[in-house]
Amino acid sequence: MGTNDLNMTSDPARPPARRWSPFNSIKFFVFCHSLLQLAQLLVSGYMKSSISTIERRYGLSSQKSGLLASFNEVGNTVLIVFVSFLGSRVHRPRFIGGGALLACLASLLIALPHFLGGPYDYTDRIRSSRDNSSGLCQSESPLGASPSNQTCSQQESGTHRGVYPVLLLGQLLLGIGAVPIQPFGISYIDDYASKKNSPLYLGILLAVTTIGPAFGFISGSLMLRIYVDFDKLSKEQMELEHSDLRWVGAWWLGFLLAACLLFLAALPYLFFPRDMPKEDGAQDEELRPDSKQQQQQQQQASQPPETSLLHFLKSFPRIALRTLRSPVYLLVVLAQVNLAALLAGLATFMAKFIERQFTQTVSFSTMMIGGVCIPLAVLGTVLGGVLMRRLNISVSGASKLCTGAILLCLFSSTPLLFMGCSTQNVAGVFPHSSALACSAACGCPQEAFNPVCGSDGVEFRSPCHAGCIAMETDTNNKTKNYIGCACVSGLDSASPGTCGSGCSNLLVPFVSLLGVTSFIASFSQTPSYIMILRTVSAEDKSLAVGVQYMLFRVLAFMPGPVLYGSIIDTTCILWGKKCGRNTSCQYYNLDHFRQRFLGLQVVFVCGGLLCFLLTVVVLRRRAGHQEPPPPPVGSKVGYELVDASSEEKEPHAIKS
Repeated sequence: MGTNDLNMTSDPARPPARRWSPFNSIKFFVFCHSLLQLAQLLVSGYMKSSISTIERRYGLSSQKSGLLASFNEVGNTVLIVFVSFLGSRVHRPRFIGGGALLACLASLLIALPHFLGGPYDYTDRIRSSRDNSSGLCQSESPLGASPSNQTCSQQESGTHRGVYPVLLLGQLLLGIGAVPIQPFGISYIDDYASKKNSPLYLGILLAVTTIGPAFGFISGSLMLRIYVDFDKLSKEQMELEHSDLRWVGAWWLGFLLAACLLFLAALPYLFFPRDMPKEDGAQDEELRPDSKQQQQQQQQASQPPETSLLHFLKSFPRIALRTLRSPVYLLVVLAQVNLAALLAGLATFMAKFIERQFTQTVSFSTMMIGGVCIPLAVLGTVLGGVLMRRLNISVSGASKLCTGAILLCLFSSTPLLFMGCSTQNVAGVFPHSSALACSAACGCPQEAFNPVCGSDGVEFRSPCHAGCIAMETDTNNKTKNYIGCACVSGLDSASPGTCGSGCSNLLVPFVSLLGVTSFIASFSQTPSYIMILRTVSAEDKSLAVGVQYMLFRVLAFMPGPVLYGSIIDTTCILWGKKCGRNTSCQYYNLDHFRQRFLGLQVVFVCGGLLCFLLTVVVLRRRAGHQEPPPPPVGSKVGYELVDASSEEKEPHAIKS
């Protein structure tokens, strides 16, 4: 027994035993990687949930906010090719940890403008020599120009002008930091997990990938209920309510929390080894004497020859074009691109649409996306995979399943175009844009925006535009009512806040139908991935998936939010003004907003449906061109006899 122990110890072929450490366990790596992906995708979802708040805080157009939301894809797209080249040539855990630390730095950079700038100055105050900060009509004295100019000089300082470039830089670094996280993590797990457990681990990562953005939206909903300057102002100085159109939540707080999570999740990767022992499931093979040598031979045979980066970059376009020559692959990827562009736009601006169309708060609208639509989409993705496995559906069947799902999605999404109301009656803005004679003597500034709802149901941009000369306050010194309003018929009074679109009763049916549409559309995700993997050659599978994700980013994730934002900007009927320049939109034509925003969704659904229909046609033609199996032996004579007998009988039939 002792001799055997000595022989085993002195065996040069057996590697030295490693001391147990959690960093030599693939299970611990999966746990750490799940936390890291959750934190990284939480930042992505949080950015989309707070994009309309950032837009309002810094006076951005929807086009600019759409560009900001998609700018993280720029760095990701450029560097993903180099990640596919590096593969296992580098220390993957350290690259993952470095990417996470860079994403942590990017989150801090995105939150930085809040600390560099002053408090949020919402445009309701009329600053004059008499220091009138109530926004009421004052016909006796004109406005002083110097305080306004002083305010403009403060707002147009270098810090304020540099906010947008800082946000873009933060998004760019966030995209670069995310490049190595998922590809290196998945390949590392696949290399060192047992064949039995590898699908389970990858399934856990896929589940985290889908729920990460949902957590981002839910956390965004919670953070946006807190006032943006709660760290700079006392409770008595916070005058706005959640329902106020000027409300801005603490958008920066979520990025600080996400940065802390990313930093903590990045630390373990500094201690994981470059090469990890195989999981327990692979030890049985090592007990056989010949398994070690066979495994080394198989690894040497399966390893691709070392190529230089220059050679890889030269050969990449050629291999990518070869992959794109497959009509099924190209059509399925184009269908997915349409659906990805749809998803990118809706995830960025659907909360804003719900807020405006149904007169809801930003936090509630964000919760509807993160708490209803995304979980239903995850459920649809999982059930699509279960259906593929249970029924053992072929590639042709998968194309029909995708076509049916998108066709149902078209039927469920079309009614959304008609679920809404027109813009409320806003005096001087909608339905007719004109100056108000009743408040012309008040000298209301162009930038005043503090909506009030008159007792006659007409909305005004501010108490000044309504001609109100006094206000009533409650015991907490908060405005309860405006009185003496010359432009309001009847009781001559107006209450703070918007009158609303009158569509709040349609909110539940709209969100329900939107959730059903998300559920049905996500059914096509797993079958379409299976079609891609089964229609390309084995050596091109990894590259085919890489080209697919690159097309997603170039054709969908980058231009999608910008396109949606540009469409939304065309529906604006009153832009905010500050220091003579346009800021964010204050009022939209809600009919045009709904028709163009959701109409673009229907266009993308139709594009995906057309591509899947063409895929069905291509697969059917390909199956028809396959030669039938040869007939059984001796059947040829039978066919000839049948043909001869039929030819002999045919003339008799004609004569009779």
